[in-house]
Amino acid sequence: MQWNELTDIQQLEGLISSSNEVPFIIFKHSTRCSISLMAKSRLERQTLDGLDLPFYYLDLLKFRPVSNAVSDILSIEHQSPQILLVSKEKCLYNASHGSIDLEELKLFLKNAQN
Repeated sequence: MQWNELTDIQQLEGLISSSNEVPFIIFKHSTRCSISLMAKSRLERQTLDGLDLPFYYLDLLKFRPVSNAVSDILSIEHQSPQILLVSKEKCLYNASHGSIDLEELKLFLKNAQN
């Protein structure tokens, strides 16, 4: 999996604005949390087949203001770990902890397109 780092609020705002054209995924990760480490490892082992979207990795301890902005701008409750699908400037999919699964995200996207 190729991660793009999400490191500042201006980058986040630009991504959200451009989500009208290109949806994207954010994985919010705490480097101090064993559950978050397991979720990240599981994501990295899963296949991206059928999921041709940019992935952004947010180290929420290192970039706490960005993590707070994600919650504020997208009107979602903060969780860690957490995966979000952003499209048309809204969070369409949100999973956290043991619910983080790319197969579930792929199924959500497939059903949303029908």
